[in-house]
Amino acid sequence: MKKVFGLMMAVLLVAGSFDATAQNKPRGGKKKATPFIEGRQKVRQDDYDTLWKFTNFSTKDTRIYYLPYDYSLMPAVARQKNANWGDLTPAVNYLQKMPRATATICAVFAVNPEIEDNARREALAEKARQEAKEALDAFDAWKVKKEMRNKLTYQVAEIDYRYFKGTNYYNEKREEDIIHVGLLMYFGSKKRPIFTPDTLSRTFEDIRFFPNDATILESWLPQIDTIAAYLKENERKGVLLTGYSDNQGTAAYCVGLSRQRATEIKKALMMRGIEKDRIEVDAKGDADPIGDNETREGRIKNNRVSIKIQ
Repeated sequence: MKKVFGLMMAVLLVAGSFDATAQNKPRGGKKKATPFIEGRQKVRQDDYDTLWKFTNFSTKDTRIYYLPYDYSLMPAVARQKNANWGDLTPAVNYLQKMPRATATICAVFAVNPEIEDNARREALAEKARQEAKEALDAFDAWKVKKEMRNKLTYQVAEIDYRYFKGTNYYNEKREEDIIHVGLLMYFGSKKRPIFTPDTLSRTFEDIRFFPNDATILESWLPQIDTIAAYLKENERKGVLLTGYSDNQGTAAYCVGLSRQRATEIKKALMMRGIEKDRIEVDAKGDADPIGDNETREGRIKNNRVSIKIQ
């Protein structure tokens, strides 16, 4: 009898030890990370509903809500004893009222369009992503502290600020390097992309120029008409015009000539009704040749403007 009792105690002790180990063992699974939505998204300011519609929110509603909320304030607000979420309050109240509600929260930023240095723009974009991630992590930590059981998904996205503001951009230029555009919120368990992906863009042939000349040849006018018509049919798209030249002349001359060529096409598109904020111009000079600059035929190929719909 004593042997049986001792055996039972040993089994219980081993089981207890196993349970304790299991409880203390860290949970497996993938490391939590805030996903990024890459690329500058094409979205206009009036594409999203305004804050007041949160007051009449329905779980059957599939709209995405835009809040002009400075999410960089989240870490400081989360540390307050009685957090004041400002414009975010209606959404927070809903989440607290509906503890099982699911939602996607996307922090949206833009790099100031006035910054032309590409290396600096990329560094600022990475800084903005990290800043947004830290803000969302602070909000998630506050949610856990408040024992809110909502299942929230966090995202970070960059938008093209000129496209976002449209023609209003020229009346309200911003000074800061990183612009905190706000938050996009979608409530519901059904997966839905925050930004609707664009359909495949049409490609257009490079527009050619004579050497040492930036005059648009009459033979290319029908193509410019076609590009303008395509942009009118696809209002959410813009175009990048990149000018190139051959290597005849100084580097400064080649860059200037290539920029002038791209600018002439920009003017032609604007004359056909395309808004200037939808047209970007870049100048590469004699970089990235597609022809042999040692031959006349090769140099003719290099005097061009490439068309990229974006």
